[in-house]
Amino acid sequence: MYIQTILKEIDTVLRQVEENQLQDIALQLKKANRIFVIGEGRSGLMAKSFAMRLMHLGATVYVVGETITPSIASGDLLVAISGSGTTKNVVWTAEKSRSLGCSVIAMTTNPESALAEVSTEILHVPAATKYRRENEIKTIQPLGSLFDQCAHIIFDTLCLQFSKLNEVDHTVAFGRHSNLE
Repeated sequence: MYIQTILKEIDTVLRQVEENQLQDIALQLKKANRIFVIGEGRSGLMAKSFAMRLMHLGATVYVVGETITPSIASGDLLVAISGSGTTKNVVWTAEKSRSLGCSVIAMTTNPESALAEVSTEILHVPAATKYRRENEIKTIQPLGSLFDQCAHIIFDTLCLQFSKLNEVDHTVAFGRHSNLE
């Protein structure tokens, strides 16, 4: 019973996300010199999983805050994820990135948030967050689970589109998978 309800919730949200926009974003990822991702908490975990998948597909990608992350520069792209669009560190990083001439794609439920305002593109995911704002859809799930699930699927869709643009198949991606396990 719960699985079917969760799947229906995810479907309700993802039907509102434009695949054409995702194709455009995949093209932006391909054209970027380097890709940086940022998110905090569970959104940060989604950002890190996205970065890992992009690395498997041959992208030069970094997670903001990791010890080996270099400085960002003009021509680079930041993907910033925050359900509420108000996470201070994410918003500050987006502002800093824009001031350095970088494009910023915001993934958020709130297209009028501080994060959305400083971004060059908004990827609106109309899911519920932990704040349960009045305009958010209803969910049986706690906290921001619905947003996290939808973010994961959207990021996987972007990776699939990115792989097609770059002609990266399973064998090539598998060759980039960790072999220190």
